Amino acid sequence: MAKAAEKTADSVLDASAFLAMLKSEPGWDRVAVALPTAAMSSVNAAEVYSKLSEWSVSRAEHARCHAVIKDRIVPFDADLAYRTGALRAATMHKGLSLADRACLALAQRMGVRAITSDKVWAELNVKIDIEVIR
Repeated sequence: MAKAAEKTADSVLDASAFLAMLKSEPGWDRVAVALPTAAMSSVNAAEVYSKLSEWSVSRAEHARCHAVIKDRIVPFDADLAYRTGALRAATMHKGLSLADRACLALAQRMGVRAITSDKVWAELNVKIDIEVIR
């Protein structure tokens, strides 16, 4: 299913964008529109699940969240590891995390836009289409 998500997705969601949607923060509606045809790196999915645990979300809510994104998750493979590492030099001055770069690497590989709530991404000089939701 993950391979299907990568082949059919027209965008990649950063964890920050998905979490903004869950919390109905500004820009959540843009994420909701993109979600049905979006992919997410397994690294970003882990970030979402970690944040849900941090927020002490119930097991039922965890399960609902997983049901929404499980078929959209693309495994982090050797190619994505390489691409993520290669993005370090171009992003470290803005403080992007490994998970942020994993999202960008997946968008780069797929040739689609990366959707985030992190405003600093708009200042990046990378050849990846980036949509900042707020």
